[in-house]
Formats: sequence, structure tokens, C-alpha cells
Amino acid sequence: MKTIKRNFLTRFAFVVATVLISLQAFAYDFEVNGICYNITSDNENTVEVTSSGNEYSGKVIIPETVTYDSTTYSVTSIGDKAFYDCFELTSVTIPNSVISIEEFAFFACSALTSVTIPNSVTSIGDDAFGYCSALTSITIPNSITSIGNGVFSYCSELTEITIPNSVTYIGEIAFFRTELESIVVEKGNSVYDSRNNCNAIIETNSNTLIFGCKNTVIPNSVTSIGNDAFSFCFVPSEVIIPNSVTSIGNSAFYKCFGLIEVSIPNSVTSIGEDAFSDTWLRSITIPNSVTSIGEDAFSFCHALTEVISHSSTAPEISNSTFSTNVYDNATLRIPVGALDSYKNAIGWTNFANIVEDASISTTNVATPDSKNRLPRKTLPTR
Repeated sequence: MKTIKRNFLTRFAFVVATVLISLQAFAYDFEVNGICYNITSDNENTVEVTSSGNEYSGKVIIPETVTYDSTTYSVTSIGDKAFYDCFELTSVTIPNSVISIEEFAFFACSALTSVTIPNSVTSIGDDAFGYCSALTSITIPNSITSIGNGVFSYCSELTEITIPNSVTYIGEIAFFRTELESIVVEKGNSVYDSRNNCNAIIETNSNTLIFGCKNTVIPNSVTSIGNDAFSFCFVPSEVIIPNSVTSIGNSAFYKCFGLIEVSIPNSVTSIGEDAFSDTWLRSITIPNSVTSIGEDAFSFCHALTEVISHSSTAPEISNSTFSTNVYDNATLRIPVGALDSYKNAIGWTNFANIVEDASISTTNVATPDSKNRLPRKTLPTR
């Protein structure tokens, strides 16, 4: 299943889960001072914070220890869905005894503005802070080794993030639909980096840019733009991809609404599914190095009026790579002598207007220079 569409299905599942959770009976082992707990170990006397079904609100201070029935327990975890959909929760104090924040722990806490995670915590579970739409700052300590899938997805007010050097795992769409302007990976991280002050997260060994933002500068050393790297990001109107990049992943620039122009270098050999879908691209030039373009890569690009391909042999595409309106109205310009190849190829044959153009060479097109910044221009009104 396509990356971005899988993400949408996941989001839909969250909504369904919300309804189901609201209907189910919540069970907990005991309650002290308005906070509910489940015992996680009788031998070690540990507990996790859990939900009672009644929403926590205001300021919540979680203690390091809690005594119940003559036994003192250490609070070591914020449990699954502990503060799920507590839309009146404004702040929470997490004690140093806590070592994990579990899945959906603070999901949809829409009034929560800031969180400081203590340096005892080693992992943050999937979607732990997803849909915390008022969250403006988060401090991640250097004890954290794992950041789960969708942890900060839809945190629309979150503008900056620092990934400590202890983090060795970042899940899919961890920062999906945020408004990040500054992304920093601390030096010394063994798995990720943000080299050259690029405002992005790069997987060091593979040189894959896995997450970017509107202020990202794509370094010349990056070889791949990862799945969903810029999806839903308000990037500038022009994106220049450096000629070190060989692949553009699924949904890499999906729904980048302001995107009008992109320079694809002749180092790129593949463009993934939905890579530039639903953008404002007006023209696209495909270098002769590209051999395959995924389904829906340029679908819903309703402003696209010109497609230029420098290959004398039609690259592999599908019937859905471009939208019907593009096939009907855009002009496909190809090298002289390549007409039969395109007219007989799946997808390309759908173009109503195919023109052999003597100005289009079959040699590599010009590649971007070292000024591979994402420059700002005036964006169109959607």
C-alpha cells in the first residue's frame, strides 16, 4: 500500500479508536489524589499512570511514588492512552522515576502547550503526543533512545525540535503535519545528523533525508529523499534537488501546496509513488537518467501544462502517474525520433499532445549547482 495512503488509513483508525475508547469501561487498580494507576509489577512495586475514563484537566503533577493499601509504589510509566483526548489538560509534570511514555499517552491533548520530559525516560511510544495542536515546545532529554511512529504528528504549533545524540530510532511520520522551522540533531548521534545546518534529519549511513521542513537546505551529500520527507510541508515555490540524489521516495513532496517548480537532477533514476502529487507544479523536466516513475507521482497536479522528458526511451510509468486532465491538456515534449517509444508505452500513450522537440537532447540535462537551497518566493493562493 502506498505510504501516504497508509498514513491516512492510520489516521482514520485513530478516530475510530477514539469512539471505541469512549464507549468502553476503563479499569484501573487504584486511585490516589485524582490520578489512576495500574500495578505493573508486584515484585518490584511499580505502577503506571492510566486513565479512569474521566478526563484529566488543568495542571497535573505526577508523583515519583504513591502509597496505596500500605504499599509504596514507584511510578515508572505513563501508560497507553493515559491522558488520551484530555482536551482540558494544560500542563503535566513527569517525575524522574518514569522511564517510558507509552502509545497515545497524551494523544489529542489539544490544550497542552509544553512538555519537559525528564532524563529518566528512554522511549516515547507511537503517537504519544499526536494531535497536541497547542504544543509549542518539547524538551527531549539525551536519555531517549527511541521516538515512535507519529509521536508529534499534527502538532501544528510545534516550530522547533532538537534530537539528542542518544536517539537511535525515529519512527515513520514522527513529525507529520507539523510547522517545524528548525530541526537540529545533536552532534555525536550515531544514526542521524543534520549536517551543514540543513534543518533536516538525515539517516547518516544511507545518506537519506528522512524529514525536512520549510527551511531545509538539502546537502549535496544526500543520496535519497525518503518517503514522506516533505509531505504536507509548506516548502517554498521552488525546490532544487542536488545532483547527489538518486531516488525520490514515495510521497516525498505530497501535498506541498506552494510547490511550483522543481529541478530534478540527472542523477535521479527513480521517482516514487505520489512523490509530487497534489502540488502546484506548472512544468516538470524529467532527465534521461530516470527509468521509472511510480503511480500517482504527478496526480492532481492540475496546474501542470508541460512535461519534458529527455529520454529517447519512455521511462516506465502507469496510467495513473499523471492525472486525466494532464494527459488531456498538457504538452509532452520529447526528443526527435522518440515518438514511437512514447506512443506505444503505458501511461505516455495517454497524452493527447506529444511533440518532438529538436531542442530537447537525449544527453543529461543541466544539473543543479551547489546553491541547492530551497529559496522563498511568493506562493499562489490555493
